[in-house]
Parts: sequence; structure tokens; C-alpha cells
Amino acid sequence: MKYVFSFVVSLVIFCSQAQAQVQEKNKTIKGKTVEASCAQCQFKVKEPRGCDLAIRMNGQVYFVDGTNLDAHGDAHEDDGFCNAIRQAKVTGQIQGNRIRVTQFDLKPLVKKAN
Repeated sequence: MKYVFSFVVSLVIFCSQAQAQVQEKNKTIKGKTVEASCAQCQFKVKEPRGCDLAIRMNGQVYFVDGTNLDAHGDAHEDDGFCNAIRQAKVTGQIQGNRIRVTQFDLKPLVKKAN
């Protein structure tokens, strides 16, 4: 009987941990302000190579599906994603290391006074 009880407790703990990991990987974000930029140029992500739009939230980088670098101006301008980290208001679904956005509102770049 003691072994059955231990097995059931272990099974419940394992299932709750697995459920928490699934929820974290499929988390919905609504109207959250995040950092947005080029994953390789500004967030220093090494793979995949090439310029890709990404957001950084809580220190984690997520590649963006549903919009891209070029949809928000020239990425290589002074205020473009390859040269600046911008703020964006985002709504979407996180799936692994990607976020499928349904809203991506880029905020104006705040220029620092000299």
C-alpha cells in the first residue's frame, strides 16, 4: 500500500510539472510591451544565420511569425531593427522559441537628448 501511495504521488508531481512546461511554451501574450529588434544584429542570436525579427521578453528571445523586419521600415536605417532595439506592443501566442503575433505595434523611437 505504501508503494502504491508513493507511486501515485510521484505521478501527480510529474504530471503537474509537465503541464506547467506545456503552458509556458504555449503562453498567450496580450498587449505586452517588449523589446523588438533583429535577432542576430542586436540580440546576438547565432542561429539561424541572417536577419530575423525577434522580441525579447524577460530575457528570453522569441522569433516573430506574422510580421517581419521589412514590414516596419528599412532594417538598416539608423532606427531600423538591425541598428536599434525598439519597443513594441505585442499580442500573440508563444510556441516554443517563436511567437505568432496577431498585433505588433511598433512604438516611436525615443531619441536621447545630448
